[in-house]
Amino acid sequence: MEAGGPHPEPLTKNAMAGTFFSMEVRDRYAPSPTGLQHIGGLRTALFNYLFAKSRNGKFILRLEDTDRARFDKLYVDNLYESFEWLGFHWDEGPDSGGPAAPYVQSERLGKYREHARRLIENGHAYYCFCSAERLDTLRREREAGRSNEQGYDRHCRNIAPDEAARRTARESYTIRLKIPLGEKTVFNDALLGPVEWKNDDVSPDPVLLKSDGFPTYHLANVVDDHLMGITHVLRAQEWLSSTPLHTIMYRAFGWVPPVFCHLPMVMGQDGKKLSKRHGATSIDEFRKKGFLPDALLNYVALLGASYEEGREIYTPDELCALFSLEKLNKAPAVFDYKKLEWYNARYIRMKTDAGLAALALPYAVRDGLFGEPGSPPDTRQLALFNAAAPLVKERAVFLSDIPEKLAYLFSEPPVPETSEFIPKKSSLEDTRRLLNLGRSLTARTAGSDDEGAERLAKETAEKEGVKLGDLLMPLRVAITGSRVSPPLFGSIRLLGAETCLARIDRALEKLDRP
Repeated sequence: MEAGGPHPEPLTKNAMAGTFFSMEVRDRYAPSPTGLQHIGGLRTALFNYLFAKSRNGKFILRLEDTDRARFDKLYVDNLYESFEWLGFHWDEGPDSGGPAAPYVQSERLGKYREHARRLIENGHAYYCFCSAERLDTLRREREAGRSNEQGYDRHCRNIAPDEAARRTARESYTIRLKIPLGEKTVFNDALLGPVEWKNDDVSPDPVLLKSDGFPTYHLANVVDDHLMGITHVLRAQEWLSSTPLHTIMYRAFGWVPPVFCHLPMVMGQDGKKLSKRHGATSIDEFRKKGFLPDALLNYVALLGASYEEGREIYTPDELCALFSLEKLNKAPAVFDYKKLEWYNARYIRMKTDAGLAALALPYAVRDGLFGEPGSPPDTRQLALFNAAAPLVKERAVFLSDIPEKLAYLFSEPPVPETSEFIPKKSSLEDTRRLLNLGRSLTARTAGSDDEGAERLAKETAEKEGVKLGDLLMPLRVAITGSRVSPPLFGSIRLLGAETCLARIDRALEKLDRP
């Protein structure tokens, strides 16, 4: 159900404490399904979501799919999958029965055509009959420096309305907005304050309705925001240059614009706009790597905003309660991949053992931990995986780390090179002795709990006059195939003494070879 009720007058930031929030907040995320969801889009969606929830308002999803040349259903599906994974839920859709589906612009073409013609009728727009060839010639002349025009030359602007109306019956046309020349457009941004723009610097008489009957972004965006009762538009600062045009359109329709808030840019650590050259940017890439949605949301919520000093971890509900436009920063936010990884590791450690195992299991299946990639575990393998996942909780950065770190439990690793067994400042002969001590220790700890096994290892090291680390290193390499592994005695417990002793014997055979 659409709302077309009163809109707030745009206010300066200093006015936000009063009437700024006197109306029901209605904001939206309006992506164009022409690419995968990425970090910049996520930040925009998240800030709109948090702002609406912080004010008990409505968060609306709208698909701006009028760019049919670049549209792909794959990107629509990706949007829905990303929302589901992140836990976003929009509050309203076109059906009065509830928000089962979002608003979709390609299903609303009649509304845009009606409003474009309304601007024709009130003298704020006109029919343009310029062919694609003529426009291409203008562009080439401009690029060659033979024309001072910055865009369209307004060739059809002064055609008499009656003549233009007659020509529409036999000629292809677009509808262009008539930008008021020689004037200035001023609007207030909730973050940036007053913004002034010369109309002569706005895109010259932009197309509102294309010759195929589809609206351009600008027309559909403004019409939908008004008809849906959008009170606040939170979007990236890259859209700031479009806002004078949108403000002119609101005035042409006789509508009051929503409150605009242009969010700080998200930059890479090199100071340039975040892009694929900096690393992963699509939500899919972060998901496949093994990031947790709560960790990603927590970190992205801090890109350009602050909440409580000295605090870094927030639940989604806490973010909803604490978010405020007054807490936004004007300066660009820097996306730090290492910091995001720190968040992810923290969130992994916050999971229960059972919860972590359940989250990591799809990655184990995907990566072939239980056989061929995609093969599910049998009952024994599943029990082992559930028991083993907690062993790596303190060391995993990504969910995808967990199957990799536990691979030695599900298949026998190759015996490493001899040098891997030898502790620092030790000889091969010393290493053989240490591994034999480790073999005896393994046999004696069968049936012990991890704490009891570790206590016995310390006693053995002290009795034999060796460092505990030197005693355990060859044993660790023999059992796990690596110097770095999950806790050794937990591994021995899960593998069982028989399997561990067989691996130790294989290692001793290698060390005994000349």
